[in-house]
Amino acid sequence: MSRKHPIIAITGSSGAGTSTVTNTFQQIFDRERIRSAIVHGDSFHRYDRAEMRAQHNKAVEEGRPPLSHFGPEANDFEALESLFENYAEGGTGRIRQYVHDEIEEAELGSPPGTFTPWEDLPAGSDLLYYEGLHGAVRTDAVDIAKHVDLCIGVVPIINLEWIQKIQRDKSARGYSTEAVTDMILRRMPDYVHYICPQFNNTDINFQRVPMVDTSNPFTARWIPTPDESMTVIRFKNPRGIDFPYLSAMIPGSFMSRANSIVIPGGKTDLAMQLIFTPMIWRLIDNSRKARGLPGLPQKPTY
Repeated sequence: MSRKHPIIAITGSSGAGTSTVTNTFQQIFDRERIRSAIVHGDSFHRYDRAEMRAQHNKAVEEGRPPLSHFGPEANDFEALESLFENYAEGGTGRIRQYVHDEIEEAELGSPPGTFTPWEDLPAGSDLLYYEGLHGAVRTDAVDIAKHVDLCIGVVPIINLEWIQKIQRDKSARGYSTEAVTDMILRRMPDYVHYICPQFNNTDINFQRVPMVDTSNPFTARWIPTPDESMTVIRFKNPRGIDFPYLSAMIPGSFMSRANSIVIPGGKTDLAMQLIFTPMIWRLIDNSRKARGLPGLPQKPTY
C-alpha cells in the first residue's frame, strides 16, 4: 500500500463482470478529472495465444492437466507484484498490452493473440487501476494483495458466473457450449486454489444473485438482467460506511449482516458511485498531501 501512489484493483473470474465495474470507475475518474494508469490482468499472462495452445497440446500429449489462466503456471505473478511495488514506491512501472482482436490490432499494432512490447507507464498518473483475475492473490512466492489500497471483488454466484461466461464466449468468440464447459472444468482446480481465496483479501465484494431460475447454467439461453437480480455488498471493514445513507438513497435495499447491504441489481451502478467516489477522493487527497501538494477542495461526504 502507498499513501503517495495509490493502487486500486478490481479482481474477479472470467465472466464475473469486472468490465462493468471498470466502466463505473472510468465515469468517476472522468468526472473528477483523475488521471488513472489502467492495467489489464491479461497483460501478465505468461504465454501468448499460440504459445498457450502449444502448452495445452503438450500437456495433453504427456497426460498432464493443461495450464489454465487462473493459475500461476500461466501467469507472471512476479511481474505483476513488481509493477505494484514500483508504482507504490515511485509512481512508475512497466506494462504491456494483450491484443484480443482485429480492432485492437489496428489500435496497438500487434497481431491478435500477441503482446505489445513492454513500456514505461505514462508519467503523472494519480493512481494505478488494475482489472483482472489476480488483483488480490497471495501465494508462497508473492503477496500482490498487500500492495493494493482499495481492492474490489466481483463475485456473482457461480451459476450466474458460468452463464455469463458461456454466453460471452459463444457470442463474442464463437465457442460452442461444449468447448466453454470443457474450459470451466479444466480451470476448476485453479479456480478453487487461486481465484476464490482472493475474496478474503478484498475490501469490498459485490455478489450478484439472480432472482430467476439458473439451476442449469449450461442450457440457459440468456443472462438474467440486473432487474432480475439482487446484489450483496460486503465490506471487510464497515467502519465509516454510512449504511443509513445508502439505504435511504437506494430504495429496496436492506442490511443482511452488520457488514453487508443487499440492493436491487439495477441499482448496482448507483451504489458503486455512492461508495467509491468518497473513497477515491480520500485516496487522491492523501496522495497529494503526502507528495507536498495542496489537498483537494472540500467536497460533501456520504
